[in-house]
Amino acid sequence: MSKRKYFGTDGIRGLANSHPMTAEVALRVGLAAGKLFRRDHGRRHLVVIGKDTRLSGYMIEPALVAGFTSMGMDVRLFGPLPTPAVAMMTRSMRADLGVMISASHNAYTDNGIKLFGPDGYKLSDERELEIEAHMDEGLQEGLAAADGLGRVQRVDDAQARYVEIAKASFPRHLNLNGLRVVIDCANGAAYKVAPAVLYELGAEVLKVGVDPNGFNINGDCGSTHPESMVAAVREYRADIGIALDGDADRVAICDEKGQVVDGDQIMAIIAGAWAAEDRLSGGGIVATVMSNLGLERFMTDKGLKLERTPVGDRAVMERMRGGGFNLGGEQSGHVILSDFSTTGDGLIAALQVLAVLVQSGKPMSALARQFEPVPQTLENVRFAKGGKPLENEKVKAAIAEAEARLNGSGRVLVRASGTEPLIRVMAEGDDKALVDQLVKDIAGAVKAAA
Repeated sequence: MSKRKYFGTDGIRGLANSHPMTAEVALRVGLAAGKLFRRDHGRRHLVVIGKDTRLSGYMIEPALVAGFTSMGMDVRLFGPLPTPAVAMMTRSMRADLGVMISASHNAYTDNGIKLFGPDGYKLSDERELEIEAHMDEGLQEGLAAADGLGRVQRVDDAQARYVEIAKASFPRHLNLNGLRVVIDCANGAAYKVAPAVLYELGAEVLKVGVDPNGFNINGDCGSTHPESMVAAVREYRADIGIALDGDADRVAICDEKGQVVDGDQIMAIIAGAWAAEDRLSGGGIVATVMSNLGLERFMTDKGLKLERTPVGDRAVMERMRGGGFNLGGEQSGHVILSDFSTTGDGLIAALQVLAVLVQSGKPMSALARQFEPVPQTLENVRFAKGGKPLENEKVKAAIAEAEARLNGSGRVLVRASGTEPLIRVMAEGDDKALVDQLVKDIAGAVKAAA
């Protein structure tokens, strides 16, 4: 595959107002994607754009709009809205393209651009490379005539539409009456919609991270800082805590005692309940190479399979589509429920856990640990740009020795980061001391080679 110049593992992302996250690049994305997605010249073309609450969204959004409208595409602006909502609305509004302006769980200083095709799914690598090729061409070609420029409108009911979609994913015969629920919206895209959904389903809602100011998205709150959710659950004696990230495509949960439940346990909770109700498709779930071995054993014990993919929710989604699975995700809290959504949706995943909680009649702490996680150790090793430590013979030998010492009772995973010059060294197995030593040995070999 050609080397990417702009797109990474999840769209274009970087420090706001620095390459590639500049107004100029955003303009080029609009021009290039506009050229590529005008499929039928006999009709108007439509692109929908959502964003999170970062200050830099005010810079990126108008630059994208300028690019799309100059290519003759009409634009509908949603304002702050979760990434999965933008994906859904791309399809439901029959748009040619959907755009989300967000850097997900990153600090406010970063921003990003994610693109969705007319089917609501993230674009393929091939499509992104086509856009990149157009971005570096002479972009004055193919501009719309003066009377063919696109028009721009704000969609005032976008949030209300997503609230109804999310509520419809919750079993109709259930409600959240009597439940005290903490929701931490990370001062991000879901700061209005998530509390509204929970309230309308009957919960007593205790809100955290719902006062965005452009600078505080993911700041000591949200799924990457679950301590804020935990503190609120303990303070208010809530039944459950839910924390989303900046664009609400991932989730962390905690029980009434403040114990955090990660994406692996969330998938186990949903998979177990859906399998019992004969709602689980594909005979199992899809997870990444980072998911705990304990989850794999949990699925095997239930006569179900766990299929692994490379890291990234796009890889998970592709495998789900290929194998007919309706549940997949990542340990980090990206949970994809394809019955309802075309990408990870933190709120809809949380609603499925709440449904299991309500039906069980048990406290969340009784559901929180579906399996005992196998000890897992991860170390990141930075290397000089241009280096290739994974091709070093001593590194290969260290990995082979580690796998031999585990002797089938665990896993070793050594991979390069897709976004920065890091080698991620992970091992897991029943013997924690051995796992720690193996990671230390491999990391040492990588450092010597770097």
